[in-house]
Amino acid sequence: MNNNSEVVKDSYLISDDPSKIDILVVHQYLSKESYWAKDIPLEVVRKSINNSLCFGLYTANKQVGFARLVTDKATFAYLADVFILPEHRGKGLSKWLMQTIHAHRHLQGLRRWLLGTKDAHTLYEQFGWTRFGDEQKERFMQYHNPDVYKADSTK
Repeated sequence: MNNNSEVVKDSYLISDDPSKIDILVVHQYLSKESYWAKDIPLEVVRKSINNSLCFGLYTANKQVGFARLVTDKATFAYLADVFILPEHRGKGLSKWLMQTIHAHRHLQGLRRWLLGTKDAHTLYEQFGWTRFGDEQKERFMQYHNPDVYKADSTK
């Protein structure tokens, strides 16, 4: 029995079926075009996908978008690696992808969702996401190593 979720709109498909993900498309975008995962190794992308709930966006059997959630499916989810390839932007696909993620059966009733973004605040705000206020700034912490994927110059 296939336990995956799929939704169709016009000529596009969103699926949480990991077997549909084109790892090379995801890796190419993350490692070459994203600001948050420059130079990420292919094996790290593969491992992150294998250990996450992923959503692929497809048209004509080609991957054109992606989003990944690190979640326990009970209380918490961290949304990461969201992208739509440039040639498919401006069609409402990122909004549809977010609607689909928020409606997913395994993500209902979560107490907290988190994400990081440099430039897509208005997209997420449409779905009730808020920016950290003073109380959250005092409460939440992070350990961040932004250069982890850069070649080690000491070798």
